[in-house]
Amino acid sequence: MSTSLKIVVIGAGICGLSSAIWLQRSGHQVTLIDREGPGAGASYGNAGLMAQWAFIPVNTPGLIKDSIKYLTDPSSPLFMQWGQVPRLAPWLWQFVKRANAKDARYTAQALIDIIADGGDQHRALTRATQAEEMITSSDFVYAYASRKDFDKDNFGWGIRREAGFVPEMIEGAAVQEFDPMLGPSIQCLARLKTQGHILDPGGYMHALADILRAEGGQVAQAEAKDFTLHDGKISSVETDQGGFPCDHAVLTTGIWSKALMKKLGFKVMLETERGHHLHLKNPSQIPRCPMILGKGKFGVTPMSTGLRCAGTVELGTHERGASRAPLELIRKQITKDFPNLEYDVAEEWVGYRPSTPDSLPLIGEIGKTGVYAGFGHQHIGLTAGPKTGRLIADLISGRKPNIDLSPFDANRFDRH
Repeated sequence: MSTSLKIVVIGAGICGLSSAIWLQRSGHQVTLIDREGPGAGASYGNAGLMAQWAFIPVNTPGLIKDSIKYLTDPSSPLFMQWGQVPRLAPWLWQFVKRANAKDARYTAQALIDIIADGGDQHRALTRATQAEEMITSSDFVYAYASRKDFDKDNFGWGIRREAGFVPEMIEGAAVQEFDPMLGPSIQCLARLKTQGHILDPGGYMHALADILRAEGGQVAQAEAKDFTLHDGKISSVETDQGGFPCDHAVLTTGIWSKALMKKLGFKVMLETERGHHLHLKNPSQIPRCPMILGKGKFGVTPMSTGLRCAGTVELGTHERGASRAPLELIRKQITKDFPNLEYDVAEEWVGYRPSTPDSLPLIGEIGKTGVYAGFGHQHIGLTAGPKTGRLIADLISGRKPNIDLSPFDANRFDRH
């Protein structure tokens, strides 16, 4: 590349920070803007898992049957803000239509390309920096009440095996031998070796911002409001702090990207999967490795700041705060599965996962505007962020990406 371009990246979560760093390393002049600063949203409150195995979409065969069961069971990990159903109906219809083996396999194969090497991508992004010290190697286990419950997930595990993620099965008394913190309610573990996790997601985002500054990029606190286009091409990002002239812009603002896409004249099917967490301070026990509790469908991750229990799904709006039911489910499941665990306080948090009905993010140029999308990662934003940023840097710099980006076409919803 011979031309240095002026780039504005909007949104300082993991996808925005990664895009900004890789663009700066490609020789461009990068300014990263965010209304709150680095890592203030879902990139702060996630489970911290290097979820290289998490390419199975939620809308798999059996979704309708399972959803009916979940939505009528107060102890299930799926929640709905019922007043939002009329607004969500078009998204839900497209989501349910894809709950079949063919579409689920298509989604999984596409996601494998952007997350299966997530650990390597994080280390390439952070090599020889303080941020690298926040990445730790660890095994991962999926904890089930019984082998029968594991077998109910056979569709997803079958695809994982095909992709090389073959679990070691641990059952019966060997479960508590593997991790004495687990109570008798857990009788089956599916263990994947050498996965990894982030010790402090919020601190990690700030460390990435430090990398960007150290390498010559700029970080500014400003809220993007609109775009100025000349002959259909971006020339400035308009914010509450004034305009930021640019040759290209990158849109990585999660659920808030929907409104900014509309400013460009493009539609996108993007809704909120609300995720909650309890962050336990000074826990009396720490699990041997990160895990997901099969019953509650949430991650349990040891971090430098405590024990984070994060997950569940609540379909609704990003304009409301935390809901009690998901938090109480997490609390109840912690008590059941870790009967001897004590802690000082459980800090509560809610965040907003940007979710598409086909469970695939948007990566690439929006029309011919010179604005590039990097959002809609649903549950896998932390894992996929560094590779998403590298792909966007390749596209803007004129380098051909080494994977098929057609499943992530940023314009696919505007054609319907």
